[in-house]
Amino acid sequence: MIVIPMAGLSRRFLLAGYERPKYMLEIGGMTAFDHSLRSFEAYFAHTPFLFVARETGGVEAFIRDHAAALGIADARIVILAEETAGQAETVARGLDAAGIAGDVPITIFNIDTFRPGFRHPEPARMAMLDGYLEVFRGSGDNWSYVRPSDPVAQIAAETAEKRPISDLCCTGLYHFARADDFRAALKAETLSPQAPELYVAPLYNHLIGKGLIVGYEIVEASDVIFCGTPAEYEALLADWVGESRASNSPA
Repeated sequence: MIVIPMAGLSRRFLLAGYERPKYMLEIGGMTAFDHSLRSFEAYFAHTPFLFVARETGGVEAFIRDHAAALGIADARIVILAEETAGQAETVARGLDAAGIAGDVPITIFNIDTFRPGFRHPEPARMAMLDGYLEVFRGSGDNWSYVRPSDPVAQIAAETAEKRPISDLCCTGLYHFARADDFRAALKAETLSPQAPELYVAPLYNHLIGKGLIVGYEIVEASDVIFCGTPAEYEALLADWVGESRASNSPA
């Protein structure tokens, strides 16, 4: 199952004067929602998608219409009545409201990130992991991070939120082999939170602490497109306009 938490309030966009949630904004004739979901085109036909959102101005209808137009065969929607304490709680409440069984694998992805052509690791790799994060090499203090224990096998020793413990920055894609591992990790995290919000990345420390195997998959930074801030959105718009003009100019 692919889980898309989208219950945030888009505060930065509202403060910048945007009236719609960031995933409804358009880039090149498609919404940011469409661009983000097209990351998973290879899974539209046979993988359930769970969208967890808050109802603000026709959000449920928007999700249902756009998911259908994209060709997602199994789109499930949970609408929350109030704000949550963070992305991890949003996911957990969605899983519970949708009645997702404990042994179901879940892949969580940020709605404000585009990952064209995404594929899970090979089945043999997936079978040996209890979870994994997708990462790129970068820097800064605004990412989730992974510290390796075995760089050759790409196994994680620690994860962190907004605390650089390596140069492995998360793309916003998090996989758990079993939904109940996610739920148990969140329960443990709420007892002693590692960050001001309940983020997903720190939950892996609870899996690692229990002896479960958490991996990471490295992709090129150029394979990931971020659209989570007004500046990132406006840069994407400018790039799109520039490319369109170039392609339409006479040879």
